[in-house]
Amino acid sequence: MKIGIMSFAHMHAFSYADSLIKLPNAELVGIFDDDTNRGKKAAEQYHTKYFDDQDTFLATEMDAVIICSENNRHKEMVLNAAQAKKHILCEKPIATTIEDAEEMIQVCNEYKVILQIAFPVRFSSPIAQLKKMIDNGDLGEIVAFRTTNRGQNPGDWFIDKEQSGGGAVLDHTVHMVDIMRWYLGKEITEVHGIVDSYFHDIDIDDAGILTLEFENGVIATHDASWSKFSAYPMWGDATIEVIGTKQTVKADAFKEHFRMYASGAKSLSHVFYGNDMDFGLIQDFIACVEEGRTPSITGYDGLKALEAALAAYESSKKKSPVYL
Repeated sequence: MKIGIMSFAHMHAFSYADSLIKLPNAELVGIFDDDTNRGKKAAEQYHTKYFDDQDTFLATEMDAVIICSENNRHKEMVLNAAQAKKHILCEKPIATTIEDAEEMIQVCNEYKVILQIAFPVRFSSPIAQLKKMIDNGDLGEIVAFRTTNRGQNPGDWFIDKEQSGGGAVLDHTVHMVDIMRWYLGKEITEVHGIVDSYFHDIDIDDAGILTLEFENGVIATHDASWSKFSAYPMWGDATIEVIGTKQTVKADAFKEHFRMYASGAKSLSHVFYGNDMDFGLIQDFIACVEEGRTPSITGYDGLKALEAALAAYESSKKKSPVYL
């Protein structure tokens, strides 16, 4: 299967490219990036062709594309790729507005191409194991969730609201909202958010606390932030605690690590040895395209995760709950 990558603006592009070259049934046939220096470096690193023109890139023979651009360019690239009849894996969040997300889903349906959203946390072994326990009834009836997604400030375009659409709350809410929806099979009906910048002198949010209520009465709290400093032993966390009537179970997507001490500015590092979530995501996307099936993580999943994150901003601004 021939795959192209559109933009290396998002750091996950490197992990996805690494995953592609491990797969015997996939080939990275080209990279488009209108940042010439960045695109050429990536193409050289992965021994593939660089394109500085999007139309020429999309006219190339390929089955699918992976979009890793700035958030505000997802819509443009998804629409162009769909019209070129390429299946699509789009980095999260799906878009920066609900209207853009809805149009992206509509156009992909119109051109009969797959639109999958990059939520790799679903492919974490502990997260997937907890999903099986819930489905087997091991936790009983779910009463509540507690989740966190706390990492480091990525800087660059992530802290430019025009390009990112939002700061830490947008960046670090969509993953865990997706997991909660996946676990529960229900939609969020109410969002209350407190959003601000607490850890950095930046003009965009770097933290937020969300309280969510689902249509069946399940409640949840979510801690989203860029609160980890550069010398922290690992990038951050992605955790979920599921409170059930039979038992409470917590999963941490990055808990599988050992501690490494070394001389230098960062004396302690946590070295992750768990399964590669990004590789699982790419494997799943390739399988969806090969089999012509509905993706396991749909554009609609991306839309609903975006909806909750944007509602948190609205709630914080209004100082009142937002009802979905």
